[in-house]
Amino acid sequence: GNDYEQRLPEEMRYEEMGPTARVWRTYLDECAPFDLEMVERWREELDVLLVFAGIFLVVVTIFVAQTSQSLRVDYGQVTASLLFELIEVQRSTANGSIVTNNDVPRSDLTFRPSILNAWVNGLWFTSLSLSLATALFVVLTKQWIHQYTSVSSGTPRDRCRLRQSRYMGLQKWGVDLIIGFLPIPMSVSLAVFMVGLVLFIIPLQISTASVVGAITFASFAAYLITSFISILYPSCPYRTPLSQYMFFLYTYIMDSAAFFNRAIFKDYSPTASTKPTSRPLKHAGPLIPRGLCSASVFS
Repeated sequence: GNDYEQRLPEEMRYEEMGPTARVWRTYLDECAPFDLEMVERWREELDVLLVFAGIFLVVVTIFVAQTSQSLRVDYGQVTASLLFELIEVQRSTANGSIVTNNDVPRSDLTFRPSILNAWVNGLWFTSLSLSLATALFVVLTKQWIHQYTSVSSGTPRDRCRLRQSRYMGLQKWGVDLIIGFLPIPMSVSLAVFMVGLVLFIIPLQISTASVVGAITFASFAAYLITSFISILYPSCPYRTPLSQYMFFLYTYIMDSAAFFNRAIFKDYSPTASTKPTSRPLKHAGPLIPRGLCSASVFS
């Protein structure tokens, strides 16, 4: 149970804040479940993202390995062109004709990849780079979490100070925001790949490209809708990692609009702030239009 007065011995007088005092051990016992829940949630999110990034990288690599050949000189085509010129010269010679430089057909051997191939490869290489960068930061973030949960030595008071220092470091340097942001470049990478896939299929079969394009458009339209709808309806369960950052932008725009509205109509208190600010998410409730739920659902 949590009856610390029964479980932990009482300190001697004037030792209530000593290195091994009950208050420090109580603090550690109370923080342990909180840290465990927070770290496990982060690890689950990062593990799912890392698995998806790994599978996606395999798919993109296969396509890139296949299409990158179109950016290189086709030596088979060069050989065929030279053989064609040689055959034409031999035919002219066999017919007894005098062959001049103007009579010999010349092939343009200058290699220029088509615009479509350049776009497809550019999009897919961009998608590959974004996926690799996301996977790198996922691994780095998992290392940061491991450092946070590493066991420390020393007295209970020392462990309390170290734990609090680590936790404040996580909050100060926005580790939770980084973890929430990582799925966004992964989604962008997927969108870029799908656009390249549509362009790749267009020369092969326009009907198939139309179907793939329609699926791609519908999928990412739904993604954007679910990202924005929870801003207008905070109780809506449809949200993405992008929703939180869109809500920050929304609160800033609403706050700025209110500031300029007061400035234009001169209807504000002289003691009121004269600088528009972006409020933290947990304090953004008053910015939600009347009739909507509290913004705390984004917390």
